[in-house]
Amino acid sequence: MEDAAPSLMPATPRFAPTGDALRTVFDRLFEAYGPQSWWPADSPFEVAVGAVLTQNAAWGNVEQAIDNLRARGLLSLEALLGCESGRIADAIRPSGYFNVKTQRLLSLCRFLGEEGGLAGFARREPGDRRGALLAVHGIGPETADDILLYALQQPVFVIDTYTRRLLQRLGLADGRESYEDLRLGFEDALGPDVALFNEFHALIVRHAKVSCRKQPDCTGCVLRALCETGRGASEG
Repeated sequence: MEDAAPSLMPATPRFAPTGDALRTVFDRLFEAYGPQSWWPADSPFEVAVGAVLTQNAAWGNVEQAIDNLRARGLLSLEALLGCESGRIADAIRPSGYFNVKTQRLLSLCRFLGEEGGLAGFARREPGDRRGALLAVHGIGPETADDILLYALQQPVFVIDTYTRRLLQRLGLADGRESYEDLRLGFEDALGPDVALFNEFHALIVRHAKVSCRKQPDCTGCVLRALCETGRGASEG
């Protein structure tokens, strides 16, 4: 039998940073910005609602939508399940894509209702929770991990656009990695640590707004010495 021809397709990239590399990034961000007290919410259920509303939305707009739900007495599982979709859509209009998000929010609420609420869902085995959330209409990996980390205190690392951008500029990732590659890379390198994952993700979001924007502002960036993009800017 002839040997199979070697594949010309590149191997799937694997994100495997060292814990020291990631902790250096964390330490510099924490020294610069301090604790972020994230996720800003009054209850775990509010976190879950916010995780849906923040899809493709600025956080300030999400806060306005949540304030609307609160003012109208709709910021509870029971109230949302008993409310017509038009009222919900009107309340969450500031978050954008409000009709789509209404259906996604109601899908999550129906799921949680079947689970006995968020507290009932929390009684599931931790290893079962993520798959269950991902089976809910409109709940993708980032939204599921927001709920797991910030509402249920489960040690999963949230990957978002800001994280991808930062990793690529630091030269720790090349942009081809999957969500799962990046998530598992953080978790393997740092070990299960809810407080660290919470703070690290929040610091990345803060840094993305201050320096690591779409068009980076490398002047005064606290990660400039570690960053391929920043060093290039200084050389230019």
